[in-house]
Amino acid sequence: MSSNSPVPTELNYDAATRLLTVSFDEGSVFELSAEYLRTHSPSAEVQGHGPESYKLQIGKRDIKIEKIEPVGRYAVCIVFDDGHDSGIFSWDWLYSLGTNQNSNWQKYLAALKAAGHKHPEL
Repeated sequence: MSSNSPVPTELNYDAATRLLTVSFDEGSVFELSAEYLRTHSPSAEVQGHGPESYKLQIGKRDIKIEKIEPVGRYAVCIVFDDGHDSGIFSWDWLYSLGTNQNSNWQKYLAALKAAGHKHPEL
């Protein structure tokens, strides 16, 4: 994380809507669904070990966040109800997920469709 990177000022998870709201010190506020966070986890289980080894996450529509644990002063570990707990979401990663949410989500939906899977948004 560079010294001028935005830093979260607040993280608030609403279990009813399954949305994590992240506010940053430069004014940005993002609402990130549990499904989006799970399917875009920075873990090697999801991202693989390079851009070509991304592993499409299927059937995560109803995923919930069980807990959010701080990792030093630079990240959080998000524990999901399917047992996934190996993603360390740095502040830069969360900011990138927020700023690129629409394009990331559209690519994810297109990959699901191409793989023959249905999603309510398709």
